[in-house]
Amino acid sequence: MPYLEAGGNRLEYSWYGPPPEEAPTIVFLHEGLGCVQMWRDFPQQVAAAVGCGALIYSRAGYGNSDPVLLPRPVRFMHDEALVTLPQVLDALDVQEAILFGHSDGGSIALIYAGSGQAERVLGLVLEAPHVFVEDFGLASIRSIKREYEQGTLKQRLERYHGRNVDNAFWGWHDVWLDSEFYSWNIEQYLPRIEVPVLLIQGQNDQYGTLRQLEKIQAACKGQVGTVIFDECGHSPHRDHPEQTMSAVTSFLKEEVLR
Repeated sequence: MPYLEAGGNRLEYSWYGPPPEEAPTIVFLHEGLGCVQMWRDFPQQVAAAVGCGALIYSRAGYGNSDPVLLPRPVRFMHDEALVTLPQVLDALDVQEAILFGHSDGGSIALIYAGSGQAERVLGLVLEAPHVFVEDFGLASIRSIKREYEQGTLKQRLERYHGRNVDNAFWGWHDVWLDSEFYSWNIEQYLPRIEVPVLLIQGQNDQYGTLRQLEKIQAACKGQVGTVIFDECGHSPHRDHPEQTMSAVTSFLKEEVLR
């Protein structure tokens, strides 16, 4: 797998489909415990369906990318959005980007898109994004610690993160439960987002309520569509792959790439 340099770290990445000079690029930004491999074949399926390129990369501390020093700073998503992500796009000469962000990746996409420095962003697809902290989500993060320490979660994550597994888990777990993180809020970035946005969430998402989507829909200046799946948790593209694929490809063809 190739690597690029961004944010002071060596990051693994994959590319599918046409190069950036031939078509827009869908940039996949993974969840708080994700990486390139955990997307499986979903990115290339989406890209092939709409004729775009697909860029997937693992943030530092995940997958086969460089590890990071812990604890992560409370502003880690701001750092990813305002420093690392633009450098990733520059490194691969991405001029037209559609950001597909899942969970923490969705929040990173929102910060970048609303930063005033994102002229190359054509649209956003956001799965279970966060714009503020909810006690409901923090309770789920607290409970997963036991599964990591005493259950099979560490073994399952180790398949994807290898030697980075503790870096990935504790880097995510501990910053979200940091007392300073409780006031984390990115709603100020939403009014500057004028591109089309698609929001996707499961009714049974264990890390966030639909209030997150309501805040985004109310504040963004552009068109915002929402898809809510019944009997679905935090990862719609894994729980309902066909329905998620249909919703995403329809949105991209009708609202972003037309």
